[in-house]
Amino acid sequence: MAITVYGATEAAVDDAEACEPELACLLIDRDEAARLAHALKAIADPTRLQLLRLIQSSPTGEACVCDLTECLGLRQPTISHHLKLMTNAGLLNRERRGTWVWYSVNPEGLRRLRDTLTPTQDEELAVLPDC
Repeated sequence: MAITVYGATEAAVDDAEACEPELACLLIDRDEAARLAHALKAIADPTRLQLLRLIQSSPTGEACVCDLTECLGLRQPTISHHLKLMTNAGLLNRERRGTWVWYSVNPEGLRRLRDTLTPTQDEELAVLPDC
């Protein structure tokens, strides 16, 4: 297959000669990739990122919905909706105490995201010529 550049006067370049694959081809398991995509979607929202940071930086490492509504100036149903999405994605832990629900960051959920977004030294060095 040949590639031509619009308006080029030189001959077309052959793909086989021009491209030398250097991808590591270290794929994430498809099920794990789906879980991670779900978690990334859950925090891909400004309000959710603010909530995650508020909970993470609270003195006790947890926060009640009533505290979060005051900080963000949003109504309880809106805050609860965002917290539910992050809990379902495995980013938050949820504990009911009487009539209130307390949330804390799930360190394992955040670790999985961090590990996926930060390649290990082995992954950086591994180069396979043919995938």
